Amino acid sequence: MIPDRIIEQGTLSAHDGRVSVEVRLPWYRALPASCISGAKLAIDGVEAPADSLRWQMNGEEFTFADMKTDTDQWWFPTDSAVLSGDIGADAGEHEVRVDLELYIPYIIIDDDQVLHIEEHDTKTMTVRQVEEARA
Repeated sequence: MIPDRIIEQGTLSAHDGRVSVEVRLPWYRALPASCISGAKLAIDGVEAPADSLRWQMNGEEFTFADMKTDTDQWWFPTDSAVLSGDIGADAGEHEVRVDLELYIPYIIIDDDQVLHIEEHDTKTMTVRQVEEARA
């Protein structure tokens, strides 16, 4: 519904071969984690391996398998989540693409099926290299 606002501009960061970007819910109502069925993250057309993807919301990090039955965690339209994956990004500008797959549990389209949406966003932004805090 609101695909051009999925990626938060200026949030691309990289550290030790992983990148992360903040994402927003492209829907107008909150969804439980179990309704976030998948995502893809690509930098300059190179996709992060699916098994390396992690989703962070409400201060906790999950795999998509972890979220499959999780109805305790909720993603709210006013909150950013963080999508990360194993993919490198050198300094400079990069094209970032995020694909999201969501189920909308309260819109029933068949006897045993709810609405499934796939949304995509692409933005160009400069990567921030994150360094470890030194004591």
